[in-house]
Formats: sequence, structure tokens, C-alpha cells
Amino acid sequence: MPSVSKPQAWRALAALCLGFFMVLMDQTIVAVATPEIMANFDTEFDQVVWVTSIYLLCMVVPLLFTGRLGDRFGQARMFQLGISVFVIAALAASLAPNLGVLLVARAVQGLGAAILTPQTMAVINRIFPQDARGPALGVWGAVGSVASLVGPVLGGIIISTFGWRGVFVLHLPLGIAALVLSALWVPRLPTYARSIDKLSVVVTLVGMTSAVIAIQQGPGLGWPWWTFVLLIGGIGLIVWFVRLQATASKRGTEPLVPLPLFKNRNYSLGAFSISTMGFAVASQMLPIMMWFQTGRGLTSAEAGLMMVPMAVAAGLGSPLVGPLADRIKPRLLSVFGFGSVIAALLWIAGIMYTDAALFWFIGASALLGVGNAFVWAPNSVTAMRTVDLRYMGAASGVYNTTRQVGAVVGAAAVGAAMQVGSASLGLHQGMAISLVLPATVMVAGLIAVACFENTLTPKG
Repeated sequence: MPSVSKPQAWRALAALCLGFFMVLMDQTIVAVATPEIMANFDTEFDQVVWVTSIYLLCMVVPLLFTGRLGDRFGQARMFQLGISVFVIAALAASLAPNLGVLLVARAVQGLGAAILTPQTMAVINRIFPQDARGPALGVWGAVGSVASLVGPVLGGIIISTFGWRGVFVLHLPLGIAALVLSALWVPRLPTYARSIDKLSVVVTLVGMTSAVIAIQQGPGLGWPWWTFVLLIGGIGLIVWFVRLQATASKRGTEPLVPLPLFKNRNYSLGAFSISTMGFAVASQMLPIMMWFQTGRGLTSAEAGLMMVPMAVAAGLGSPLVGPLADRIKPRLLSVFGFGSVIAALLWIAGIMYTDAALFWFIGASALLGVGNAFVWAPNSVTAMRTVDLRYMGAASGVYNTTRQVGAVVGAAAVGAAMQVGSASLGLHQGMAISLVLPATVMVAGLIAVACFENTLTPKG
């Protein structure tokens, strides 16, 4: 491992986390702007939901090989490239004259996010020694928790002051700061020659795109025959992709996803469980914000303020939970976190379904923040703690990919559920029922983390 002093390692972590914070915040802050974007461009929900979905789709597919680009060309260099692409696209989004231009800008933003995201975890695992990696990954996970929850609060304030375009302008100072600090603090690490399996890249790109378009557009169009073709074809290509990973060495190339990674029980469980969390985080704010603003008539600022308890609970809890991940058995922290998120989502769904007083939302919002604090850091630390160093770069890319796959599917599935639910049950009940979907998916994550093995080093 390169010789990096402890102060330099923590400074590098700060710069990396700023970029990571910006990318994750984007996934929820844009949800707050959805009603205003719909009104501004006079479009339907099944079209405007692509503002979120196309960003997530263009982020998730390249993640499988952008981590390898960091190994080959340098993580610091690729992180800075990703930040630059992301910020330029954000500027274009803020100036978009119509929905089509906005969608193109969001797609490019997703590509920038795909380039920078896997570099963060890869650098952390290379510059921190194993005995300090837990706290560092704990901070990384805590940033993920806080960023996804700060988005709605900050978004509400910005939109009420500057309009929906302001959420994209916000990325400019954050991105420039991350770019400058990473140039100063993130060390240039040795690179490794890596081949990229182009066939696997194409297969996963076409497969994921086909499946997501089918899930996203099917309900609104009444499931015409071509949506079933896309869905079945997409699933078939994903199955083929897994087969390509198993036969990569025979084909004279390296797999994008080294299958031996999944022999590590905690890594497999952690990667799966974080995908369910990605599903919930990317999708939960869509029905909540539509209910607040369209159903209850709140302004974007008022809707954002309703999420303050969630952001405060996550902000206070995450720094405390991170260090605990190295001292308390993994499954205890994670089970509490997943259970709290599930309970909070069902609580909120009940409030929305019965159109209860907004006062009740305060407690549910706080519980959602607590749950988030207990999911991100323990899950990332537990998943990565015992990964073979030979696979660390690939493991970082795959872990982030599974999270984003969950996010892509979550945004598409809940968007579809919102369309069907509101059409058949009405806005209030439709939004409520759609929120049950991420809660149900999180149950699978809860079962997975309950099976974590204890990998803590005994004390004394």
C-alpha cells in the first residue's frame, strides 16, 4: 500500500466525500423539484419521472467499468474528470429550455456521477490501513446517509427562492470546491493495466436500459406487447451478462464483476442489502413530495421543512454510528437500521392514506433519519472489511453498482406504482400505496443483514 500519512488520508477523504455527497444529494433534491418541472414544461408525470430515472440509469450502467478506469488511469484523475462532467451537465440542466434538453443534461450528469463514485471507495481502501479502514468507511457511509436526507430540505428552500433551476445551480460551487480540494489532497496512486470486457459492457447497457424502460413506461401505456418484449429481453441479457462474467478468463479478458467476490458471505449480503436501501432512497421522496405539494397544497419550502427531523436525526446519528461499526456485532446495528426504515415508511404511508394531520409526520420523519444513520455506515464497513485486497477496486465498483441498480429499479417501479395507484385510488391513497413498495423491498434487506457473520477482531 502507498505510504500516505494519516492527516493526508483524512484530508483526501474529505475531498472525496464532498463529491460523493453532491452525487447522492442529487438523487433526492431533484424529487422536490418534480412538481415544478411538470408545471414549467406542461408535461405528464410518466415523462417528468425520467428526469430522475435517466440520471440513475446513466449512472448505474457504466459503474461496472468506471472503477476499472480508475485502476488503469488513476483514481484521482478519474474522480476529477467525473466532477467536471457532472458540473458542466448541471449547468446545462439549469439552463434547459425544454424537457428534452433537460433529459440529455441529466443523462450526462449520470455519466459524470458514474465516473467519480467508485473512485471514492477505492481510494479509501488504498490509503487507509486495515485497522483504520472501518472509521473511514464509516464516515463515507455517514455522508451517504446525510446527503440523501439533506436533499429534500435544502431543495425545498432553494426552489421556493430561486425556482427549480436552482437545484442544479447548487452543484456548481460544490463541484468546484470538490475539484480544487481533490487536486490538492487526493494522492496520485500507482495504476494497473486493466482490460475492459466490451461485450459485457454492451450487454449490461442494453439489458438494463430495456428492463427499466419497460418498467417505467408499461403501466402508463397499458402494457403494450413491446413493453413485454423489452422486459423479457432485458432480463435475458442480464442473465447472459452473469454468464459472461463466469467465462471471462476463457475469453481472454477480465470480468467486470469478479464472481469470487461473492464467496465472501458478508460482502454478498452487504451488496444485496444496500441495493434494497438504494431502491428505497431513490424512490421514497417521489410520492412523499407529490403528496405534500399536490395533495396537501404545501409549497416546496414547506415540503422541505417537513423533512428537517429526518435530516437532523441522520446528521446527529451518523457520526455516532460509524465508530460503533468496529465495536458492535454487524447484524445488531444493521437490523435496527433496516427495521427502523421499514417502520418509518409504513408509518408515513399510513399518514398519507388517511390524510392525517401533518403533525404525525414529524415523528415518522425523525425515525426515517435514525434508520438511515444505522444502515449506511455499518453496511459499508461490514461488506468491505474482509474483502481480498486483490479485488478491492472491483469490490468498490460492484458495491456501488448494486446500490445504484436498486435506485434505478426503485425509481422506475415506484414511478409506475404512483401512476397506477393515483389513477385507480386517487392521489392520496395512490401515493400511500406506492410507498409500501420500498418498505416491502427493504424487508428483503432486513433478512439479509440479519445473516451477517461477526467479523470483528476480539479485543484483548
